[in-house]
Amino acid sequence: MLQTLALHDFVIVDQLELDFSSGFTVLTGETGAGKSILLDALSLVLGERADSSQIREGCNRAEISALFRIDPQQMNHFNHWLEELGFPMEDEGQSLLLKRTVETNGRSRAFINGSAATLAQLREAGDQLVDIHGQHAHQLLLKGGAQRELLDRHANHMELVSEVAQLFKMLNDSRRRLEQAENAGQDIERERERLEWQLEELTELSPQVGEWTAIQGEHARLANGAKIMSGCQEAIDVLSDAENSVESTLSKASSNMSALAEHDSALSDISQALESAQIQIDEAVHSLNRYLQKLDLDPARLSEVEDRMQALHGAARKYRTEADDLPALLKETEERLEALTASQNIEALREKVKQEEVAYLKLAKQLSQKRSKAAVDLSNQVTTAMQDLSMAGGQLEIALLPLADSGAHGLEQIEFLVAGHAGSTPRSLAKVASGGELARISLAISVITSKASFTPTLIFDEVDAGIGGAVAETVGKLLRQLGESHQILCVTHLPQVAAQGNHHLKVSKSQTGDKTLSQVSPLGRSERVEEVARMLGGATITDTTRRHARELLEQN
Repeated sequence: MLQTLALHDFVIVDQLELDFSSGFTVLTGETGAGKSILLDALSLVLGERADSSQIREGCNRAEISALFRIDPQQMNHFNHWLEELGFPMEDEGQSLLLKRTVETNGRSRAFINGSAATLAQLREAGDQLVDIHGQHAHQLLLKGGAQRELLDRHANHMELVSEVAQLFKMLNDSRRRLEQAENAGQDIERERERLEWQLEELTELSPQVGEWTAIQGEHARLANGAKIMSGCQEAIDVLSDAENSVESTLSKASSNMSALAEHDSALSDISQALESAQIQIDEAVHSLNRYLQKLDLDPARLSEVEDRMQALHGAARKYRTEADDLPALLKETEERLEALTASQNIEALREKVKQEEVAYLKLAKQLSQKRSKAAVDLSNQVTTAMQDLSMAGGQLEIALLPLADSGAHGLEQIEFLVAGHAGSTPRSLAKVASGGELARISLAISVITSKASFTPTLIFDEVDAGIGGAVAETVGKLLRQLGESHQILCVTHLPQVAAQGNHHLKVSKSQTGDKTLSQVSPLGRSERVEEVARMLGGATITDTTRRHARELLEQN
């Protein structure tokens, strides 16, 4: 669960360190106080796109960090995941620290347990730790793709969905190759003949990886053999064999300096340097002699090398490539000819398509069966929840509509159908539900599907917008119930929801000089009464609103 969230110079927050507890925590405050800032900060540290405008005015950098306490059931998974990525675990494997910095030039950096990480890695960690339900989440329910994904995630079908998608892609690729083979005709035959003679020529030439560079070096050595030999011999003469060679001159200087160093130790380093130089000269002479002994300047070999260079250069020009790339061209030609030959085996391709169709349909039908069962289960649960959300007699049906053509997502389209009251025929959610009904249905679905979620921390950002009264109280009870199995954070404007929280945080805004700052404070019992009373009565708080606030709080 989320243990600590720390903000530094983020939007209108100068510095804030906020500790969270398990259960159901509500965040309240007047409009514009900065409740959304906390969620924006958390989204940022979970891998959302950064913007330099999020840095507090007058500052150079914003910094957000989130410390999570890992549930024992998830610990092995996280340890393995972090070990693969090379991130050490904190606190003997029980804590995970995510951090994000944003600079004025737009540059953003991410860290996991103090080590630099990519945004993709940050998002991957965040997906396993936090699930955020935004205040406009209900709009996603109007999209068929979102309805299908919601059902599959609720029923834990995503691995099977992925396997069906992979099989469909393989089937599509095979169908395309079969169609190309059937339509290509003479064009493929001409291409096959061209590749055959190209392969024959390149195979006969047999270019080797790195050969062109090696043979160029050998040619340079052989072609300049006389110059190399005379130059090496001249160097030996100058260094060692001549009457006043470097070696003899250096030897005299070294002996003299060694004798002088006995009288003045300050000359010892110079004497040692001369001795070292003498040794290096000696080694250089020996190396030059060994080189000359091994030097092979066979004219016949020079002719062979020149012929080979000409052959490689000619082939490179013919096939419009570099001589160094001829080995890769040989391999590519082999692979293309093999693929082309295989693609012309139409019967084999047809059989492959047939087998892949059988495999795809088998798995897709398994997915359909699981979806059908999950659709009934989720429909019943949401329908039950709707009765308590001021939609008595209403029901939700999840229809599986067969597709004319199978696809990557299976054999059916998922559509949520709703009847707002008893006796009405369920119709498409987008056509029937009003804004308030849609918000309530979305909330019911969010709460119910979250019960099966493996994500430990669930955040609801004003998902209760558009409801009130007894319905709001029911929503609060649903979230409180969900808080028994998950850590729940909820941003709300409803006193009925706020009163249900196990913990209460108030977000406020203050003016200091020409600066506006946002603060967050945990509320005690008496402070909660005042805050709930404010939410009930607005700017003017009376004894009546306080009494009503106490009643709400005492019910929980």
